[in-house]
Amino acid sequence: MNIFEAIRKDHDIQRALADKLIQTSGDSKERKSLYDALKKELQVHADAEERYFYVPLIKEDMTQEHARHGVAEHHEMDELIEKLDETEMSSSAWLTYAKQLKEKVYHHLEDEEHTFFQLAGKVLTETQKSSLEGQYRKHMTEGNTGLEGQNKL
Repeated sequence: MNIFEAIRKDHDIQRALADKLIQTSGDSKERKSLYDALKKELQVHADAEERYFYVPLIKEDMTQEHARHGVAEHHEMDELIEKLDETEMSSSAWLTYAKQLKEKVYHHLEDEEHTFFQLAGKVLTETQKSSLEGQYRKHMTEGNTGLEGQNKL
């Protein structure tokens, strides 16, 4: 497995959670559970991705602009999560924000998978792709067991 495959696997999880979340209604246990799972997944993923994918690529002219754009989109998702956290789950505004988050997540993942991965593939060596995957995966595993209290997407 390389860094691209590891990230794509997590993207599939994020898409599935976002899709299920917007199908929920009211202040239900299912909505809360799905939101908490998506929020945590996005937070851990963004942190790992920024450290073990964007940082090496921000140093390269060919990928610097795309890496900065990716980080900026992480911050936009952060802002939507803050709005969701501040809004009652039973309100129609909450579902509106959840749909906006889903759209932002989908847009971000499409950008990465269909543009950024191709550019990054030209910049990173096979050894780097494999090494970064190991670091990324380790961070994802550790992050999914102890993220409570952090507010970073």
